[in-house]
Amino acid sequence: MEKSFKLIQVSDNLKTDYASYFLKSEANYWWESTKALEGGGPVPWVRSTELFLEKYFLDCVQSQMEIEFLELKQGDRSVAEYEAKFTEFARFAPDYVSSEAPKAKRFQHGLKPEIRSGVVVL
Repeated sequence: MEKSFKLIQVSDNLKTDYASYFLKSEANYWWESTKALEGGGPVPWVRSTELFLEKYFLDCVQSQMEIEFLELKQGDRSVAEYEAKFTEFARFAPDYVSSEAPKAKRFQHGLKPEIRSGVVVL
């Protein structure tokens, strides 16, 4: 979904509406009731993603993905490859990337030490 949003340049305030349009059957009923419980107004994309993961990912799978995110290191990857993996796993640990500051700190933590020291200076 994120890939599609990027391609067609969907703004953050419309992502939830677009994504929910594609929900079918039970998932659609779940979303309608969840949206009402959230106040009935627009649900931010980050929050809707959290709600979806809570509902459709088993807690043990969610926990495992969060651990993988927290243990993610650059290793032999290029910075671009590390960033792609970081972004992929970050969706499973929204508490750690709730804003740009903790997200940047977590990203820096996984960089190779020689790269991290250069980034910290900047």
